[in-house]
Amino acid sequence: PGSREAVRKLKASGLKLRFCTNETQATREKFVEKLQHLGFDILVSEVTAPAPAACRILKERNLRPHLLVHDGLVPEFDRLDKGNPNCVVLGEAADNFSYQNLNEAFRVLIGLENPILISLGRGRYYKETDGLKLDVGVYMKALEYACDIQAEVVGKPSKMFFQSALVEMGVEPQEAIMIGDDIVNDVGGAQQCGMRALQVRTGKYRPCDEQHPEVTPDGYVNNLAEAVDIILKQLDK
Repeated sequence: PGSREAVRKLKASGLKLRFCTNETQATREKFVEKLQHLGFDILVSEVTAPAPAACRILKERNLRPHLLVHDGLVPEFDRLDKGNPNCVVLGEAADNFSYQNLNEAFRVLIGLENPILISLGRGRYYKETDGLKLDVGVYMKALEYACDIQAEVVGKPSKMFFQSALVEMGVEPQEAIMIGDDIVNDVGGAQQCGMRALQVRTGKYRPCDEQHPEVTPDGYVNNLAEAVDIILKQLDK
């Protein structure tokens, strides 16, 4: 409740804003279209997401990906050479995470002299309207174990992901605050980058997060609207 108005308040305040998402089931355009349909004031240029960052890395390193991603994300990679793949890109593929598809990705990796696995996030689970669902990190760990390699994570909680959002806004880590529901990927990732972070008690938040052994948020809020009100009150002081 109050989230749409909270975003409008943030924008009206003049504060710089980025929506940092590990969404890998749709292109940024489709993701933004969905949020706009729900009434949010959001532009594609305001979204920091893993797939565009992964594409930049692939181009810079002349990598040709074998894709194990959601069908809705495939258009993000249309301009890349995917023939004779020399790496695997893994995203939240939902029903595409079949044994056959995972095994095919495994065979590509195990057949490379220097296997490269790029994962668009490393989340353990996420929440949808029908409940919690396994996230990409579970399948990333399976391929890491099978191939005895370590994946390169593009997306939250990687430091590079948060740094790219800060660069886009032109601010330093100590000038920014992250608001999120994921204790590890949102809060922990932002803090490792030098930012402060608030955890909202909505979405995938669970009460046990408040006893997490490694990550302690700079504060807890009941929802996004409350977080925004607190931040804006600080500006008025």
